[in-house]
Amino acid sequence: MKAGFAAALLLLSIAFPGWSQVPDPRPVILAFGDSMTAGYGVASDMSYPAQLQKILDESGYKYRVVNMGVTGDTTRGGVGRLSRALGTGPDIVILELGSNDRSNGISPKQTEDNLEQMIGRFQKTHIAVVLAGRSLAGGENVYVNLANKYKVTLIPSFLAGVTGNPNLTISDGTHPNADGYAIVVKTVMTSLEPLLKK
Repeated sequence: MKAGFAAALLLLSIAFPGWSQVPDPRPVILAFGDSMTAGYGVASDMSYPAQLQKILDESGYKYRVVNMGVTGDTTRGGVGRLSRALGTGPDIVILELGSNDRSNGISPKQTEDNLEQMIGRFQKTHIAVVLAGRSLAGGENVYVNLANKYKVTLIPSFLAGVTGNPNLTISDGTHPNADGYAIVVKTVMTSLEPLLKK
């Protein structure tokens, strides 16, 4: 009987390579954002969530990083994806959205309202939020205001040390390259680590 069950599991794993009979028990860190989270312009294993996973593994933290970055996304799009985000069952969310809003007709006030809605939904289900601060034209205090109001962890400047350095960005001069994301991960870890448990 046991041999037959093992054979059935083997056949399932061959027929459906992504299928696993044992769910990953590690708590989830959800990277929820736009192209900076998705890893636009670099190989998937060089995105900041992928590099964050490597650092967590090397440091002995048993977490699984889930990348839900969508290139071109806005805070409005983030609100629309909230149900899917909550469906991953995260313990921690790194919320990185807002930089595409102005070019999509979304005002700084709307950006703040959308971020507030997301933070509220995450906190309602006891998910810790790490808010990634970005430069917003006309809305410089949005992230600081929300971090103070909701007592969430703030990354003051998500791209600190990367912005403006052509050696750390891809050809568009905006998105980090692999080396740039290595710096982003260090910035993220500084704010994230106090929330982690070994």
